[in-house]
Amino acid sequence: MYLIGEALIGEGNEIAHIDLMIGDKNGPVGMAFANGMTNLSMGHTPLLAVVRPNLIPKPATLIVPKVTVKNMAQAGQIFGPAQAAVAKAIADAVEEGAIPKDICEDVVIIVSVFIHPEAADYTKIYKYNYGATKLALTRAMDKFPSVDKVTYEKDRGTHPIMGYKVTRLWDPPYLQVAIDTTDFGVVERVIANVPKNDHLVIEAGTPLIKQFGLDVIRRMRDLKKDMFIVADLKTLDTGNLEARMAADATADAVVCSGLAPVATIEKFIEEARKVGIYSIIDMLNVQDPAKLISQLKVKPDVVELHRGIDTEGGKAEHAWGNIAEIKKAAAGKKLLVAVAGGVRVENVETALKGGADILVVGRSITNAKDIEGESRRFLQAMKKDEIDQYRIMTDF
Repeated sequence: MYLIGEALIGEGNEIAHIDLMIGDKNGPVGMAFANGMTNLSMGHTPLLAVVRPNLIPKPATLIVPKVTVKNMAQAGQIFGPAQAAVAKAIADAVEEGAIPKDICEDVVIIVSVFIHPEAADYTKIYKYNYGATKLALTRAMDKFPSVDKVTYEKDRGTHPIMGYKVTRLWDPPYLQVAIDTTDFGVVERVIANVPKNDHLVIEAGTPLIKQFGLDVIRRMRDLKKDMFIVADLKTLDTGNLEARMAADATADAVVCSGLAPVATIEKFIEEARKVGIYSIIDMLNVQDPAKLISQLKVKPDVVELHRGIDTEGGKAEHAWGNIAEIKKAAAGKKLLVAVAGGVRVENVETALKGGADILVVGRSITNAKDIEGESRRFLQAMKKDEIDQYRIMTDF
């Protein structure tokens, strides 16, 4: 019935962003086209695309301004370079075969056009909107992107207006730097000195949160807005409430204790999923982590196998357990396993071979004289020392 396309081209105030629909005159796009021409809205008056006065392209195309037109100068930009650019792009697309000629009388196009209030250069407005319209139309006709393309790209890209990437855990292994302190000066020193890397995340440890409250997450975010921050609450009750509290504080992940009642853990996981953050179950003192995971109706995103600080003396063994068994207990759900306690550069390879996806390291980094150097030693051992700085998306 109809196809949808989108494209962003250009730079500065003249940047062009096009949203586009093409569909049958007798379908929903045709109805929207007719409604757009007859139901006018102040500041967003739709207008037909014209190559020049008295010459509309085929398929007939309706332009809808996204930004409120407030004066005649802005109206001139819409009725001048933007109108001409969209029309010429449609006409050229037909000539080049992107739209079959034999359907041009049967379909219509609606193009939503963005013109920045401070745009000034008519040449750039024309060229950018021409390119964006043509690209959006080609994408619509090709049904781009595919679902597989979206799945592949969704955690890799950076939104240009937002300006930074919201990190997701899609490419393990990761180094998680746990800040277990009551001194915010240590937090500032660690965040200022850890290297910028797609595979490094920061944990607001339980002592830190108990000292300053969940507001410490916002304070950490102010220091480096694109960090992935784990809120280690070790929730034991009111799982849904504490998961939401962590999300409201802008945490990317939140930790529940595996010693909590199963009902609490399940509510915790469900709430974390609702608000779009990762759920982590800390298995400190849980005798059979795989059994617990198999009992849960909903599975967490991360299981943390944890040897506590208070048991690190003497010959205490790593509490890393059978990682493969735990992942099997997830019954097909993608599950990451973190290991904490006793992680050193020299045993990174052993942990990774055992199936660990996240290495949680605390004092050996946070207390180091050279925080950046020590972090890089771990990242090098994990073979994740470099950020993906040179990726070029040639098909976008």
